[in-house]
Amino acid sequence: MNLVCMLVLTLMKLHQSPVVASPLRIQPSQLPIGLSEADQKFAEEYLQHFYGYQPKSDRQKRAADYNEDSDWTTGLCDKVKEMQRFFGLPPDGELNKETLAVMKKPRCGLSDVESYGSTFRWTKRTVSYRIARINLPFPATRIHKVIKGALNLWSSVSLIKFHKRKRREADIVIAFVSSEHGDRAPFDGKGGILAHAYLPGSGIGGDVHFDTAEEWNLNFTGISLLVVAAHEFGHALGLSHSSDPGSIMFPAYNFAPNFELQLSFDDVKNIQRLYGDQYWKLQQLILQEGFPRKISDLGFPNRIKSVDAALHFRNNRYTVFFTGHECWRYNEQQGVMEGSSMLIEQQWPGIPFPVDAAIFYEGFVNFFQGNKQYKYDFVQNRVVSVGSANDLLDCKMEKSNDDKL
Repeated sequence: MNLVCMLVLTLMKLHQSPVVASPLRIQPSQLPIGLSEADQKFAEEYLQHFYGYQPKSDRQKRAADYNEDSDWTTGLCDKVKEMQRFFGLPPDGELNKETLAVMKKPRCGLSDVESYGSTFRWTKRTVSYRIARINLPFPATRIHKVIKGALNLWSSVSLIKFHKRKRREADIVIAFVSSEHGDRAPFDGKGGILAHAYLPGSGIGGDVHFDTAEEWNLNFTGISLLVVAAHEFGHALGLSHSSDPGSIMFPAYNFAPNFELQLSFDDVKNIQRLYGDQYWKLQQLILQEGFPRKISDLGFPNRIKSVDAALHFRNNRYTVFFTGHECWRYNEQQGVMEGSSMLIEQQWPGIPFPVDAAIFYEGFVNFFQGNKQYKYDFVQNRVVSVGSANDLLDCKMEKSNDDKL
């Protein structure tokens, strides 16, 4: 019988320091010819803000290593490549028109390169929230409806619940503010940074701030408050940015008009790693009675709190589970886990970990990690090809309206 698992990590000790990116002013470095001075300055500030770039004035370096364009050919160029890889652009390190266009998209104010893992999370099942009733762009009742809808996206797929408070102190305080607003992370006016959030913690931890300078909308035209709120609440729950363009946690605003907002597989998997340790069983897409159950019922040791992927061998009646750098074999006929874990790198040579998904297709096992697909011959025990995750699904990227002009 097939097992469909939805699982997450256990509680980790909460760290208190909130994390948010703050804009800094720096001196322009030597950049490729052809860019305006404004674009050069903007690019440097963008990379410093979101990718941890440090200009040469902040570095300690030997005088012998210095030349007028060494900053571009080393540190800055590397950061451009890192940004391009994150957004799925050709990583040539050049500040071309396409790269600058992505940089100038409205987006979240947090860094793209800080991975929080399970370090930041709420250690409670019910998290309270409160909406500060000043500078609201719409009537309070309509704002609350949007906020509730955004929170429900996350609570519907995890064990976390939310409780609204009117005047008492709350875990998550939601505020509409502008420019400098007391947290040393000022907004930049219309466009640019739309909002930012603080990771779970005491004090300002978990709080979400929206820039009042934006032209917010309650539908999916313009800048949708629901879309941005859902993204920022992901941060308030402990999630970092995702490079998946279909993810709510993608840092740039990436939603077309009339888009039906829903969490991606990546979003669901990551929130369940933080809040929940259960699995559900489906047969012919029908949820079976008696579920969810604890994943420990499957025979996992207590240290295993989530499963990354599962691969079912129908004829042999067993399922292989992938957890981090390990894999486990579950005997479905006997209903027991067979022995101890095995290393993925030994059992499945050439497959990176953690694994996002694994399926059989046309005689091969196809593993997925991020935007890559690994075609694996389990008879010869080797990877036979590596390609885009979209290839198997025959997905094609549509050009944006800007590209069609």
